[in-house]
Parts: sequence; C-alpha cells; structure tokens
Amino acid sequence: QVQLVESGGGLVQAGGSLRLSCAASGDTTCIFTRAWYRQAPGKEREMVAVLTSGDNTYYGDFVKGRFTISRDEAKNTVYLQIHSLKPEDTAVYYCNHRGYAGSSCYGDYWGQGTQVTVSS
Repeated sequence: QVQLVESGGGLVQAGGSLRLSCAASGDTTCIFTRAWYRQAPGKEREMVAVLTSGDNTYYGDFVKGRFTISRDEAKNTVYLQIHSLKPEDTAVYYCNHRGYAGSSCYGDYWGQGTQVTVSS
C-alpha cells in the first residue's frame, strides 16, 4: 500500500506561481506512473500532468507550458510547478500513483487533495 499527502496549495493572485508537492509513504519501492489531476466545482476530474517511470511527461491540453511535473526519488516526492496562474486554475489538485499490473502495488492511489484558489 502507498499513502500520498499533497501540500503547497493556497490562495494566490492571477499571474502568480505555486509548487505543489506529493509525498509518498508505504511501499515506495514499487514502480509507478505518477500524475496530478484536478477537479473544479461542478466539473469532472481532469488530468493535469503525467510522469511515467521512464520519465516521459504528458500534459493536459489546457496546460500550454505553464505546468511542470517532476520528481525527487530520494524524497519519494513528486512536484507540480505552476506558473502564470489563472482564475480558471482554481480547483482541488490531487496526486495519483498508478502501480503496474502484476506488481504488488497494482492499482490507483490518491491523496486527499490540496486546494488551489486563484483570485483575479
């Protein structure tokens, strides 16, 4: 099992920056695809960024170069750096780790989420 704890959210003015962190604990020896999702009020959860075990990255269409996903293996932490924040980025941001089929960590793991609020 893996536990994920996000941090770094808050209230920020439009145009500002934030760095979200997701610290993993538990069986962190497994290989995961790591990702960030977000969910705004009244909307479905959407993918923000994905970082594969091979360090390939994928981003949602709305990102347009403003978001960067990265990881620090020594700290078992994945980050989401966000620049040029917009009010429409307001959402709860969730960290996800997906274990590979056939492994002891197979499945989706989610954090509790961190709120990002962008004021205009």
